[in-house]
Amino acid sequence: MAQDVLELADQLWRGEVSTTDIHPVGNLGGLAEICEGVVFVPAFGNVSAFSTQDGLVLADTGSTFVAQAVHSQLRRWSGQRLAAAIYSHGHIDHVFGTAVWEAESAERGWRAPVVLAHEALPHRFDRYVRTAGYNGIINERQFGLKGLRWPVEYRYPDRTYRDELGVSFGDLEFLLRHEKGETDDHTVTWLASKRVLCCGDLFIWASPNAGNPQKVQRYPAEWAAALRRMVALEPEYLLPGHGVPVIGAGRVRQALTDTAELLESLVEQTLAIMNAGGRLDEAIHGVVPPPALMERPYLRPVYDEPEFVVRNVWRQYGGWWDGNPACLKPAAERALAGELAGLAGGARVLADRALTLIDGAAGDFSEPLRLAAHLAELAWLAAPDDQAIGAVRRQVFTACENAATSTMAKGVFRWAARESAS
Repeated sequence: MAQDVLELADQLWRGEVSTTDIHPVGNLGGLAEICEGVVFVPAFGNVSAFSTQDGLVLADTGSTFVAQAVHSQLRRWSGQRLAAAIYSHGHIDHVFGTAVWEAESAERGWRAPVVLAHEALPHRFDRYVRTAGYNGIINERQFGLKGLRWPVEYRYPDRTYRDELGVSFGDLEFLLRHEKGETDDHTVTWLASKRVLCCGDLFIWASPNAGNPQKVQRYPAEWAAALRRMVALEPEYLLPGHGVPVIGAGRVRQALTDTAELLESLVEQTLAIMNAGGRLDEAIHGVVPPPALMERPYLRPVYDEPEFVVRNVWRQYGGWWDGNPACLKPAAERALAGELAGLAGGARVLADRALTLIDGAAGDFSEPLRLAAHLAELAWLAAPDDQAIGAVRRQVFTACENAATSTMAKGVFRWAARESAS
């Protein structure tokens, strides 16, 4: 199986296999030996393991869904106790496998493992407890997981750090460094003796998850700077939080540099529009990611997408107002929808026009499809009990889902279509 993972990594790099088919946010299973004493388990939340004289050190422990499977995979490779787990960040797909290892240590009378993380990570866990309902809803919507219950109990770290932390386990010395990108609590784990870099979600074989429309602030400019600092380490092996390993100094350098250039371009273009007094609408429709970079097999918008990153840049540097004076203190959505429906001659007129627009859409996310989505939503808000309009809304947002490329967009549109049916 180890060879299968590395062969897949090579095929993905060469473009022989697409991330559309082998999605980076998935559970491949298996185990790949990266170099002596280092293995990689591709799961829903990858896990990297290092064999030391003190026991195993894990970079992330995976999600609840795959925790036992990851443990079983690693136990076929090594019988050592778990000495330490390093959390790359506090997203629940990376930190919920620890309990399996702790239960094993208690059962066998081993010394309990220590958990290391950045000092901001406990604050994330605190926030998750306060917003459990909201996080359950948005993740159910994003991933289509019906009945998802967000956890309210977390394994907090035993030791935290602020900027950098050097730690030794047996014969290996690890450098933990704080970076901001997808989150404010990211830890990059660097093993200089083996040139292995565990980057968490700072690289995931997809256009960077720097714009997720339902999540808290992301940091595109800081993310790009982090990637360039990672390049400066000259790693031979890049072990990401999602997707497959990148093997070879040249490939690692290219993957990290290209990702940094994409983020830098999005940030600079957005700031140029802001500095010229433009509105968010101008940025959304005016910022164009470099086409050559979007063709890279590891930067395709299969999870997040550049258009959403523009919104996060705007929010970070300019606040929540989009520049449209009518949006500063807007009318209630249903009131506006009712007014426009009345002017048009009824909500069904808006719905009929939405159907005409999707009939003329080219299949991609073109302007007619975007307009159809607006009109279908207005019609439904104006007449929420009209089953015919609900059917149109479902049809329109199903077309949107089919045309979208990213997990983020597909999840929202799928949710809207299902909502229409109910």
